[in-house]
Amino acid sequence: MIMTQEREILKAQKQLEELCEAIRQAGREMKRADEVERTVFSRVLQIGHSLMEGFLRGAGDGDAGKKVERQGRALRRSQGKHSRRYVSVFGEHHIKRFVYARREKQAIEWRPLDEQLGLPASEYSYLLQDWSERLCIKESFGEAHNSLRDLLGLSVPVATLEQINQKMAEGTLAFRERRPPPREDEEILVYSNDCKGVPMRRPSERPRSRCRRRPGEKANKKQMACVGTAYSIARWVRTADNILDDVMRREHQKERPRPKNKRVWAEMTRTLEGDETYNGKTMVFDQQAVDLHARDPDRDKTVVCLMDGERALWTEQQEWLSRCIGILDIYHVMERLWQCAYCFHREGTAEAALFFEHRLRMLLEGQVGYVIGGLKRLAKSQLTREKRKTLQAAITYFQNNRQHMKYDEYLANGLPIGSGVAEGACRHVVKDRLEQTGMRWTLSGAQSMLDLRSTYLNDDWDEYVQHYIDQEQDALYRQKAA
Repeated sequence: MIMTQEREILKAQKQLEELCEAIRQAGREMKRADEVERTVFSRVLQIGHSLMEGFLRGAGDGDAGKKVERQGRALRRSQGKHSRRYVSVFGEHHIKRFVYARREKQAIEWRPLDEQLGLPASEYSYLLQDWSERLCIKESFGEAHNSLRDLLGLSVPVATLEQINQKMAEGTLAFRERRPPPREDEEILVYSNDCKGVPMRRPSERPRSRCRRRPGEKANKKQMACVGTAYSIARWVRTADNILDDVMRREHQKERPRPKNKRVWAEMTRTLEGDETYNGKTMVFDQQAVDLHARDPDRDKTVVCLMDGERALWTEQQEWLSRCIGILDIYHVMERLWQCAYCFHREGTAEAALFFEHRLRMLLEGQVGYVIGGLKRLAKSQLTREKRKTLQAAITYFQNNRQHMKYDEYLANGLPIGSGVAEGACRHVVKDRLEQTGMRWTLSGAQSMLDLRSTYLNDDWDEYVQHYIDQEQDALYRQKAA
């Protein structure tokens, strides 16, 4: 065994000497730097494979004797060595070792060498799983497969990458629960929620032979993912003029405070633990409530909840974050005002901008009732059916959310009124990865990707990977040994 290890180490040394000579020769031939770089990288992978092979050969064969007592049972050593495939970032290895069972051909109960080396449940090393999933959470599984092939010369099947993704995501909830809360120095805590559609695979019961869709049938169905954010921010007193300068004249103020300690969650409605259905919105608000208690145990912070006008979200807010000051996102309000402006003026005209700016100023100064009343009067003028419908929808929107539109008070108290962080989270967590061209998801696959992607965006990736490894090692070896 030692001789085999030494042989592999000597092989690596020879490969290193050959690489050094290749560098000297490249200097004499005045080769381009990128050509030399590629040569070095490919040969370093070869040296790494030889060194890993030497390490694995030197670890032994797991022979603990013909018979052992383990957990009160007598186990016998296998007659021959069992081979196990192990794929590291340097390439493929085959580990031959003895295993133990109560009798030959019965279920294996102990693999001493696997336990000694801390091998994963998968054939793929923890480092390779880490690197592959860093690729998968940013690009498609197919692109991740191609990247691993081109960079490391490894062919990891797309289906395997999907399986690793779902396996790695299983511990994200437990990881979040054990994370210590951030230290909060700012006065205001902000929670925001929004929903984003995820394109889903068609139900399997649909006949494949029927290619043509029925009238009105969409190419794919989307299911909503609820995305929640949390952050702290300094108080910042502003006026209506400040907001209008920002919106109309793009005069961004340099002293604008920056969000701190941002966290993001994303949940889809799904069935867990049998037939019980878990609502995605409820699950996000539940986690935000836990986060709020951890960040503000003494309840001395000002807490804000920023959302659009979806009634289901505000219902959940009253249940889980009732102490928050509810604020209707000003960006959604502005969208409605522009729609109203275009009912009377052409897009891009100064008249439309004046219509919009006048009513936005009124809203920012607390004159919500006057804006609603004015729009109602305008609705009586001669409009097309479509424009009248648009105007009435805006009026209803403002009426339903009036209690969350006290913008004069919010600005005077230095509270944020825009949910840009949540909008950005929807884009980063969902759209940038799950809505790429041609993508369709199963429910479990989508949730796994959301869990891992939010973990990555929360800057928790390295810690989570270690948590994932520790949990699997416990399940494979430590708990069984105990």
